[in-house]
Amino acid sequence: MSKTLEIKVNTSRRQEFIDITENVRKIVRQSGIESGIALVFVPHTTAGITINEHADPSVKADIQNRLSELVPDDAHYQHLEGNADAHIKSVIVGSSISIIVENGEPLLGTWQGIFLAEFDGPRTRKILVKIVGEK
Repeated sequence: MSKTLEIKVNTSRRQEFIDITENVRKIVRQSGIESGIALVFVPHTTAGITINEHADPSVKADIQNRLSELVPDDAHYQHLEGNADAHIKSVIVGSSISIIVENGEPLLGTWQGIFLAEFDGPRTRKILVKIVGEK
């Protein structure tokens, strides 16, 4: 059995990491899948999806700060829309993750959370979650 569901997130800053762990957990539970895989995908070229620590907010800040140092928004890019840095950051972070589902729950480590990584906000972002498995 497989089903694709959507999460909508309104971002408020140009760059931010938004914890969507509970949104994904709710979708997995409601799917009725006991054992399988949850694929979380963001169909945008200036945003990403990642798993990292969600207990200490300084981790998100460190990641965002380092990405901004590595890929500054004011470098001399050929892309003229003013968001080339956002495209590059999304390539670094990636556009999807896969999570094992067991006993109807996503298997995440104690400190792990799932994040939408916004690099060109504020915007309304769509996140697709496809759950494949057995009931």
